[in-house]
Amino acid sequence: MSIPEFAARPQLAEDVARFVRRRIFEGTYPAGQYIRLEQLADELGISVTPVREALFGLRAEGLLTQLPRRGFVVLPITRRDIADVSDVQAHIGGVLASRAAEHISDEQLRDLNRIQDRLEVAYRADDHEAAVRLNHEFHRGVNVAAGSPRLAQLMGQITRFALESVYPTVEGWPAHSMRDHRLLLAALRERDAEGARAAMSAHLCAAAGPLIDHLTQRGVIG
Repeated sequence: MSIPEFAARPQLAEDVARFVRRRIFEGTYPAGQYIRLEQLADELGISVTPVREALFGLRAEGLLTQLPRRGFVVLPITRRDIADVSDVQAHIGGVLASRAAEHISDEQLRDLNRIQDRLEVAYRADDHEAAVRLNHEFHRGVNVAAGSPRLAQLMGQITRFALESVYPTVEGWPAHSMRDHRLLLAALRERDAEGARAAMSAHLCAAAGPLIDHLTQRGVIG
Protein backbone atom coordinates (compact mmCIF):
# COMPACT_ATOMS: atom_id res chain seq x y z
CA MET A 1 0.00 0.00 0.00
CA SER A 2 1.49 3.33 -1.06
CA ILE A 3 1.72 6.19 1.42
CA PRO A 4 -0.32 9.25 0.40
CA GLU A 5 0.98 12.78 0.70
CA PHE A 6 -0.12 13.73 4.19
CA ALA A 7 1.88 16.86 4.89
CA ALA A 8 -0.14 19.08 2.53
CA ARG A 9 -3.56 17.81 3.60
CA PRO A 10 -6.08 19.44 5.93
CA GLN A 11 -7.84 17.36 8.59
CA LEU A 12 -4.75 15.25 9.14
CA ALA A 13 -6.19 13.17 11.97
CA GLU A 14 -9.05 11.94 9.77
CA ASP A 15 -6.64 11.11 6.98
CA VAL A 16 -4.35 9.21 9.34
CA ALA A 17 -7.31 7.30 10.80
CA ARG A 18 -8.44 6.34 7.30
CA PHE A 19 -4.93 5.20 6.43
CA VAL A 20 -4.53 3.05 9.56
CA ARG A 21 -8.07 1.67 9.25
CA ARG A 22 -7.30 0.56 5.71
CA ARG A 23 -4.06 -1.10 6.79
CA ILE A 24 -5.98 -3.02 9.45
CA PHE A 25 -8.61 -4.24 7.00
CA GLU A 26 -5.98 -5.15 4.40
CA GLY A 27 -4.07 -7.22 6.93
CA THR A 28 -0.98 -5.01 6.94
CA TYR A 29 -1.62 -4.35 10.62
CA PRO A 30 -2.74 -7.75 11.97
CA ALA A 31 -4.41 -8.31 15.34
CA GLY A 32 -1.90 -7.96 18.15
CA GLN A 33 0.44 -5.60 16.31
CA TYR A 34 1.56 -2.48 18.13
CA ILE A 35 1.29 0.86 16.36
CA ARG A 36 3.98 3.25 17.54
CA LEU A 37 3.14 6.93 17.51
CA GLU A 38 6.59 8.23 16.65
CA GLN A 39 7.26 5.51 14.07
CA LEU A 40 4.00 6.14 12.21
CA ALA A 41 4.45 9.92 12.37
CA ASP A 42 7.95 9.56 10.88
CA GLU A 43 6.65 7.25 8.16
CA LEU A 44 3.93 9.72 7.18
CA GLY A 45 6.15 12.79 7.54
CA ILE A 46 3.88 14.55 10.03
CA SER A 47 3.87 15.46 13.71
CA VAL A 48 2.83 13.08 16.47
CA THR A 49 -0.26 15.11 17.43
CA PRO A 50 -2.59 14.16 14.53
CA VAL A 51 -1.38 10.56 14.74
CA ARG A 52 -2.26 10.40 18.42
CA GLU A 53 -5.70 11.94 17.72
CA ALA A 54 -6.31 9.40 14.95
CA LEU A 55 -5.36 6.44 17.13
CA PHE A 56 -7.62 7.62 19.94
CA GLY A 57 -10.44 7.81 17.37
CA LEU A 58 -9.73 4.26 16.20
CA ARG A 59 -9.74 3.12 19.81
CA ALA A 60 -13.24 4.61 20.15
CA GLU A 61 -14.28 2.62 17.04
CA GLY A 62 -13.10 -0.60 18.67
CA LEU A 63 -10.27 -1.26 16.22
CA LEU A 64 -7.47 -0.53 18.69
CA THR A 65 -6.91 -0.76 22.41
CA GLN A 66 -4.39 1.14 24.49
CA LEU A 67 -2.19 -0.64 26.98
CA PRO A 68 -0.52 1.30 29.82
CA ARG A 69 3.08 2.18 28.99
CA ARG A 70 2.92 0.00 25.87
CA GLY A 71 0.86 2.02 23.41
CA PHE A 72 -1.83 1.11 20.91
CA VAL A 73 -2.43 -2.44 19.70
CA VAL A 74 -4.71 -3.77 16.96
CA LEU A 75 -7.75 -5.72 18.17
CA PRO A 76 -9.09 -8.83 16.38
CA ILE A 77 -11.93 -8.38 13.90
CA THR A 78 -14.54 -11.13 14.03
CA ARG A 79 -17.34 -12.33 11.79
CA ARG A 80 -19.76 -11.15 14.45
CA ASP A 81 -18.27 -7.64 14.30
CA ILE A 82 -18.92 -7.41 10.56
CA ALA A 83 -22.39 -8.93 10.80
CA ASP A 84 -23.39 -6.63 13.67
CA VAL A 85 -22.24 -3.52 11.83
CA SER A 86 -24.07 -4.68 8.70
CA ASP A 87 -27.30 -5.23 10.66
CA VAL A 88 -27.18 -1.75 12.17
CA GLN A 89 -26.32 -0.19 8.81
CA ALA A 90 -29.23 -2.02 7.19
CA HIS A 91 -31.70 -0.71 9.76
CA ILE A 92 -30.54 2.91 9.77
CA GLY A 93 -29.89 2.96 6.03
CA GLY A 94 -33.36 1.58 5.41
CA VAL A 95 -34.96 4.33 7.49
CA LEU A 96 -32.96 6.99 5.64
CA ALA A 97 -33.88 5.55 2.24
CA SER A 98 -37.55 5.45 3.22
CA ARG A 99 -37.47 9.11 4.23
CA ALA A 100 -35.54 9.98 1.07
CA ALA A 101 -38.34 8.47 -1.04
CA GLU A 102 -40.79 10.79 0.67
CA HIS A 103 -38.71 13.96 0.37
CA ILE A 104 -36.34 13.62 -2.60
CA SER A 105 -36.54 16.34 -5.23
CA ASP A 106 -36.40 15.77 -8.97
CA GLU A 107 -33.00 17.47 -9.05
CA GLN A 108 -31.63 15.23 -6.30
CA LEU A 109 -32.94 12.18 -8.14
CA ARG A 110 -31.25 13.30 -11.35
CA ASP A 111 -28.00 13.80 -9.44
CA LEU A 112 -28.21 10.28 -8.00
CA ASN A 113 -28.75 8.81 -11.45
CA ARG A 114 -25.74 10.71 -12.82
CA ILE A 115 -23.59 9.52 -9.94
CA GLN A 116 -24.73 5.93 -10.49
CA ASP A 117 -23.92 6.13 -14.20
CA ARG A 118 -20.38 7.29 -13.38
CA LEU A 119 -20.05 4.67 -10.64
CA GLU A 120 -20.86 1.88 -13.08
CA VAL A 121 -18.25 3.21 -15.51
CA ALA A 122 -15.67 3.20 -12.69
CA TYR A 123 -16.56 -0.36 -11.67
CA ARG A 124 -16.24 -1.62 -15.24
CA ALA A 125 -12.89 0.14 -15.64
CA ASP A 126 -11.61 -1.33 -12.33
CA ASP A 127 -11.02 2.24 -11.18
CA HIS A 128 -11.23 1.46 -7.47
CA GLU A 129 -10.44 4.97 -6.26
CA ALA A 130 -13.21 6.52 -8.36
CA ALA A 131 -15.62 3.72 -7.41
CA VAL A 132 -15.07 4.33 -3.68
CA ARG A 133 -15.60 8.08 -4.10
CA LEU A 134 -18.71 7.73 -6.27
CA ASN A 135 -20.27 5.04 -4.10
CA HIS A 136 -19.80 7.34 -1.12
CA GLU A 137 -21.40 10.21 -3.07
CA PHE A 138 -24.37 8.00 -4.00
CA HIS A 139 -25.11 6.92 -0.44
CA ARG A 140 -24.50 10.42 0.87
CA GLY A 141 -26.97 11.76 -1.70
CA VAL A 142 -29.65 9.37 -0.46
CA ASN A 143 -28.94 10.29 3.15
CA VAL A 144 -29.06 14.04 2.44
CA ALA A 145 -32.37 13.62 0.60
CA ALA A 146 -33.80 11.98 3.72
CA GLY A 147 -33.65 15.30 5.56
CA SER A 148 -32.49 13.63 8.80
CA PRO A 149 -28.97 15.02 9.35
CA ARG A 150 -28.39 13.52 12.78
CA LEU A 151 -29.37 10.05 11.64
CA ALA A 152 -27.21 10.47 8.54
CA GLN A 153 -24.29 11.50 10.76
CA LEU A 154 -24.74 8.36 12.85
CA MET A 155 -24.79 6.29 9.67
CA GLY A 156 -21.51 7.89 8.60
CA GLN A 157 -19.86 6.96 11.87
CA ILE A 158 -20.96 3.34 11.53
CA THR A 159 -19.85 3.16 7.90
CA ARG A 160 -16.26 3.96 8.88
CA PHE A 161 -15.95 0.47 10.36
CA ALA A 162 -17.34 -1.10 7.18
CA LEU A 163 -14.46 0.50 5.25
CA GLU A 164 -15.90 1.48 1.88
CA SER A 165 -12.51 1.22 0.18
CA VAL A 166 -12.55 -2.58 0.49
CA TYR A 167 -15.73 -3.24 -1.45
CA PRO A 168 -14.55 -2.60 -5.04
CA THR A 169 -12.02 -5.42 -4.56
CA VAL A 170 -14.53 -7.92 -3.14
CA GLU A 171 -15.25 -10.59 -5.75
CA GLY A 172 -18.71 -10.21 -7.29
CA TRP A 173 -19.68 -7.19 -5.21
CA PRO A 174 -19.53 -4.47 -7.91
CA ALA A 175 -22.14 -6.27 -10.04
CA HIS A 176 -24.30 -6.93 -7.00
CA SER A 177 -24.01 -3.32 -5.91
CA MET A 178 -24.99 -1.98 -9.33
CA ARG A 179 -28.17 -4.08 -9.34
CA ASP A 180 -29.06 -3.00 -5.81
CA HIS A 181 -28.53 0.69 -6.55
CA ARG A 182 -30.77 0.48 -9.62
CA LEU A 183 -33.54 -1.15 -7.56
CA LEU A 184 -33.23 1.62 -5.01
CA LEU A 185 -33.34 4.30 -7.69
CA ALA A 186 -36.50 2.77 -9.11
CA ALA A 187 -38.16 2.92 -5.69
CA LEU A 188 -37.05 6.52 -5.19
CA ARG A 189 -38.44 7.47 -8.61
CA GLU A 190 -41.80 6.02 -7.62
CA ARG A 191 -41.61 7.74 -4.22
CA ASP A 192 -42.11 4.26 -2.78
CA ALA A 193 -40.95 4.61 0.82
CA GLU A 194 -41.36 0.95 1.75
CA GLY A 195 -39.72 -0.21 -1.47
CA ALA A 196 -36.77 2.11 -0.89
CA ARG A 197 -36.39 0.92 2.70
CA ALA A 198 -36.44 -2.72 1.62
CA ALA A 199 -33.99 -2.14 -1.25
CA MET A 200 -31.46 -0.30 0.91
CA SER A 201 -31.75 -2.74 3.82
CA ALA A 202 -31.27 -5.73 1.52
CA HIS A 203 -28.28 -4.03 -0.13
CA LEU A 204 -26.51 -3.35 3.14
CA CYS A 205 -27.32 -6.77 4.61
CA ALA A 206 -26.00 -8.51 1.51
CA ALA A 207 -22.62 -6.82 1.90
CA ALA A 208 -21.68 -8.70 5.08
CA GLY A 209 -21.17 -12.18 3.62
CA PRO A 210 -18.84 -11.22 0.75
CA LEU A 211 -16.88 -8.89 3.02
CA ILE A 212 -16.40 -11.62 5.64
CA ASP A 213 -15.20 -14.03 2.94
CA HIS A 214 -12.84 -11.40 1.54
CA LEU A 215 -11.34 -10.57 4.95
CA THR A 216 -11.01 -14.25 5.80
CA GLN A 217 -9.07 -14.89 2.59
CA ARG A 218 -6.72 -12.05 3.51
CA GLY A 219 -6.19 -13.41 7.01
CA VAL A 220 -7.83 -10.40 8.67
CA ILE A 221 -10.50 -12.66 10.14
CA GLY A 222 -9.21 -15.91 11.60
